[in-house]
Amino acid sequence: MTNSFQWLTDGVAFPDIDTARIENWLVSVARDHDKIVGELTYIFCNDEKIIEVNRQFLHHDYYTDIITFDETRGRLLRGDMFISLDTVRTNAELVGATYNAELLRVIVHGVLHLCGINDKGPGEREIMEAHENAALALWEAGNQI
Repeated sequence: MTNSFQWLTDGVAFPDIDTARIENWLVSVARDHDKIVGELTYIFCNDEKIIEVNRQFLHHDYYTDIITFDETRGRLLRGDMFISLDTVRTNAELVGATYNAELLRVIVHGVLHLCGINDKGPGEREIMEAHENAALALWEAGNQI
Protein backbone atom coordinates (compact mmCIF):
# COMPACT_ATOMS: atom_id res chain seq x y z
CA MET A 1 0.00 0.00 0.00
CA THR A 2 1.24 3.46 -0.79
CA ASN A 3 0.83 6.31 1.59
CA SER A 4 -1.94 8.76 0.93
CA PHE A 5 -2.20 12.28 2.28
CA GLN A 6 -5.14 14.64 1.97
CA TRP A 7 -4.75 18.30 2.84
CA LEU A 8 -8.08 20.10 3.32
CA THR A 9 -9.35 23.39 4.72
CA ASP A 10 -12.56 24.33 6.48
CA GLY A 11 -13.14 28.06 6.86
CA VAL A 12 -9.48 29.09 6.52
CA ALA A 13 -6.96 29.74 3.76
CA PHE A 14 -4.49 26.93 3.13
CA PRO A 15 -1.27 27.62 5.06
CA ASP A 16 1.93 28.37 3.17
CA ILE A 17 3.58 24.98 3.65
CA ASP A 18 5.49 22.53 1.45
CA THR A 19 3.18 19.52 1.64
CA ALA A 20 5.47 17.27 -0.42
CA ARG A 21 8.39 17.87 1.95
CA ILE A 22 6.11 17.45 4.99
CA GLU A 23 4.78 14.16 3.62
CA ASN A 24 8.33 12.80 3.18
CA TRP A 25 9.17 13.94 6.69
CA LEU A 26 6.09 12.31 8.22
CA VAL A 27 6.87 9.04 6.42
CA SER A 28 10.37 9.19 7.97
CA VAL A 29 8.97 9.93 11.43
CA ALA A 30 6.56 7.01 11.11
CA ARG A 31 9.40 4.74 9.97
CA ASP A 32 11.45 5.80 13.02
CA HIS A 33 8.54 4.49 15.13
CA ASP A 34 8.29 1.23 13.13
CA LYS A 35 5.07 2.41 11.47
CA ILE A 36 3.88 2.79 7.88
CA VAL A 37 1.88 5.78 6.67
CA GLY A 38 -1.47 4.79 5.21
CA GLU A 39 -4.27 7.29 4.70
CA LEU A 40 -3.80 10.54 6.61
CA THR A 41 -6.10 13.52 6.28
CA TYR A 42 -5.26 16.94 7.66
CA ILE A 43 -8.10 19.44 7.93
CA PHE A 44 -6.96 23.00 8.65
CA CYS A 45 -9.70 24.99 10.34
CA ASN A 46 -10.42 27.90 12.70
CA ASP A 47 -11.20 27.98 16.42
CA GLU A 48 -14.94 27.96 15.73
CA LYS A 49 -14.67 24.62 13.91
CA ILE A 50 -12.21 23.01 16.35
CA ILE A 51 -14.42 23.70 19.36
CA GLU A 52 -17.42 22.36 17.44
CA VAL A 53 -15.51 19.13 16.70
CA ASN A 54 -14.22 18.97 20.29
CA ARG A 55 -17.75 19.33 21.71
CA GLN A 56 -19.43 16.98 19.24
CA PHE A 57 -16.97 14.08 19.25
CA LEU A 58 -14.99 14.36 22.49
CA HIS A 59 -17.49 16.22 24.71
CA HIS A 60 -14.79 18.75 25.63
CA ASP A 61 -15.69 22.43 25.83
CA TYR A 62 -12.36 24.07 25.05
CA TYR A 63 -10.17 25.18 22.19
CA THR A 64 -7.21 23.07 21.18
CA ASP A 65 -4.62 23.10 18.41
CA ILE A 66 -5.23 19.55 17.13
CA ILE A 67 -7.76 16.77 17.41
CA THR A 68 -6.61 13.41 16.08
CA PHE A 69 -9.05 10.69 15.10
CA ASP A 70 -7.05 7.46 15.17
CA GLU A 71 -7.98 4.69 12.75
CA THR A 72 -4.57 2.98 12.85
CA ARG A 73 -4.51 -0.75 12.16
CA GLY A 74 -1.39 -2.45 13.48
CA ARG A 75 1.62 -0.73 11.95
CA LEU A 76 -0.48 1.10 9.33
CA LEU A 77 -1.17 4.69 10.38
CA ARG A 78 -4.58 5.99 9.40
CA GLY A 79 -6.47 8.95 10.74
CA ASP A 80 -7.99 12.39 10.41
CA MET A 81 -6.47 15.41 12.10
CA PHE A 82 -8.21 18.74 12.60
CA ILE A 83 -5.79 21.61 13.20
CA SER A 84 -6.98 25.05 14.33
CA LEU A 85 -4.72 27.59 12.66
CA ASP A 86 -6.07 30.22 15.09
CA THR A 87 -4.85 28.24 18.10
CA VAL A 88 -1.55 27.41 16.38
CA ARG A 89 -0.97 31.15 15.91
CA THR A 90 -1.93 31.94 19.53
CA ASN A 91 0.30 29.16 20.89
CA ALA A 92 3.23 30.26 18.72
CA GLU A 93 2.98 33.74 20.27
CA LEU A 94 2.70 32.29 23.79
CA VAL A 95 5.82 30.11 23.47
CA GLY A 96 7.84 32.56 21.36
CA ALA A 97 7.95 30.30 18.30
CA THR A 98 7.35 31.23 14.69
CA TYR A 99 3.95 30.33 13.28
CA ASN A 100 5.49 27.85 10.81
CA ALA A 101 7.58 26.15 13.50
CA GLU A 102 4.53 25.73 15.71
CA LEU A 103 2.46 24.47 12.78
CA LEU A 104 5.10 21.82 12.00
CA ARG A 105 5.11 20.77 15.67
CA VAL A 106 1.33 20.35 15.61
CA ILE A 107 1.36 18.48 12.28
CA VAL A 108 3.88 15.93 13.58
CA HIS A 109 2.09 15.79 16.95
CA GLY A 110 -0.88 14.17 15.20
CA VAL A 111 1.29 11.50 13.59
CA LEU A 112 2.99 10.82 16.92
CA HIS A 113 -0.43 10.23 18.48
CA LEU A 114 -1.12 7.73 15.69
CA CYS A 115 2.21 6.07 16.56
CA GLY A 116 0.84 5.48 20.06
CA ILE A 117 2.44 8.35 21.96
CA ASN A 118 0.09 10.00 24.43
CA ASP A 119 0.31 13.31 26.27
CA LYS A 120 -2.48 13.38 28.84
CA GLY A 121 -1.21 11.12 31.64
CA PRO A 122 1.52 11.72 34.24
CA GLY A 123 4.87 12.27 32.55
CA GLU A 124 3.42 11.69 29.06
CA ARG A 125 3.63 15.34 27.99
CA GLU A 126 7.42 15.29 28.43
CA ILE A 127 7.66 12.07 26.43
CA MET A 128 5.56 13.58 23.62
CA GLU A 129 7.72 16.73 23.63
CA ALA A 130 10.88 14.62 23.34
CA HIS A 131 9.42 12.83 20.32
CA GLU A 132 8.29 16.14 18.80
CA ASN A 133 11.76 17.60 19.28
CA ALA A 134 13.41 14.56 17.68
CA ALA A 135 11.04 14.82 14.71
CA LEU A 136 11.68 18.57 14.37
CA ALA A 137 15.44 17.91 14.45
CA LEU A 138 14.91 15.51 11.55
CA TRP A 139 13.02 18.28 9.72
CA GLU A 140 15.82 20.76 10.37
CA ALA A 141 18.37 18.25 9.10
CA GLY A 142 16.52 18.28 5.79
CA ASN A 143 14.75 14.98 6.43
CA GLN A 144 16.91 13.13 3.95
CA ILE A 145 15.36 9.75 3.25
